[in-house]
Amino acid sequence: MTDETPAKHRPRHHWRRDLAEIAALFTAVAAADSVADTVVHGPDGPALLVGSAAALLATAGLHVWWSRRRGHAPPGDGTSAPPPPAARPAPAEAGDSALWRMRTTVRDEPGSLAALCLALAGHRVDILALQTHPLAEGTVDELLLRAPAVLAPADLTRAAADGGGEHTWLERADAHDLVDAPTRVLGLATRTALDPAELPLALRQLLGRCTIRSVPLRPAEADPVPEEGTWEGTVMRLRDPAGGTITIERPHLPFTPTEFARARALVELDTRLGSRMPARSDVLTLPEGHEITVRRAGLGDLAAARAMHERCSPATLARRYHGPVDDADRYLRHLLGPRFGRTLAAYTPSGRLVALGHLLWDGDETEVALLVEDTWQRRGVGGELLGRLVALATEAGCARVYAVTTASNTGMVAAMRALGLPLDYQIEEGTVVVTARLASARKAAGVPAREPAQRKSP
Repeated sequence: MTDETPAKHRPRHHWRRDLAEIAALFTAVAAADSVADTVVHGPDGPALLVGSAAALLATAGLHVWWSRRRGHAPPGDGTSAPPPPAARPAPAEAGDSALWRMRTTVRDEPGSLAALCLALAGHRVDILALQTHPLAEGTVDELLLRAPAVLAPADLTRAAADGGGEHTWLERADAHDLVDAPTRVLGLATRTALDPAELPLALRQLLGRCTIRSVPLRPAEADPVPEEGTWEGTVMRLRDPAGGTITIERPHLPFTPTEFARARALVELDTRLGSRMPARSDVLTLPEGHEITVRRAGLGDLAAARAMHERCSPATLARRYHGPVDDADRYLRHLLGPRFGRTLAAYTPSGRLVALGHLLWDGDETEVALLVEDTWQRRGVGGELLGRLVALATEAGCARVYAVTTASNTGMVAAMRALGLPLDYQIEEGTVVVTARLASARKAAGVPAREPAQRKSP
């Protein structure tokens, strides 16, 4: 900035003001001449002249004082005059802002949304995206906001209340939330179409922080959920395409009809596409020269997984399942099902399954687990599977992964350390929980993630 005033902001001289000043001067001269004639011919002429001069000086001083005071006072229309340039706060830099997701309920009447927008604009909040969800008790407005970084969450909530918003919910957003809703939903649908294991992740990214449970249907039971699903407040139930029920809960925020319709559409897409599995596989050469094929596993690998269980020693199974395995079939069906995570299988060239690696969705967190046949341990198979599982977790936007094992399972601890990621250790009564933070891996891959809640002790 410079001290030079732009031409369009310079004060202008008006000829009408000049004529008015000249007329006032002529009037004053005429009046002074009349007064002088009266004073000169009067008995106390000199004294009256001195008193008039003093009165004029006092009036001029009062006028100067009043003019200066008025220049710093508010104008007569009751609005605040802008402060002088030196007193104005410096405009915020482009990076001095924060993205927020807000949801608030306003009255279903004309002008309600305008009042909310005006209240937010009064705090220099920019509305980047807006969705409305009409309900019986009002209209739920979902907004993506860019607010000054110095604006506290309580200030945003108060601004929404001043604009007529009620039951306001606020959460930090990131740059990926700038993608408009239809584009984001299409992207989630594409991921679901390519891989059935993506459905829980797609639902979680669609609905925000929520808990998703998949309960299989037993043969003797009838399906408790109708074909179109059910929705009530903060709980949503949908038919699982794999059989059973998908229950979605979000205690802090009720679902809207739009969210229910989108979630139902994703599940229906998965149902129509049927059973499928990505065909990609990798052939790896281990340090000792043996080759193994690593690929995604599903329920079609159940028989091979049972045979591997029979070849594993009780100690190996105990380290994997943290106790005796009485019902291996139930464990394997759960682990190989696409609703609970992703599973990688390692096969020899002869078609023998020798290792399984599991990435399990555990609420907002992600667990990794390995099972390697005894004769194939200490050959690098577990490390290869673990590295690929962590890569899958990074692509899915997970903030961290954890492994639960025993203090005697040094192989699992060594495999976690070989990842080269920051690790946290928690030891309690012989159980070791090793947590790897994926911030550095996520930054390198350019994948965002939401920080999960702190995990409780096992």
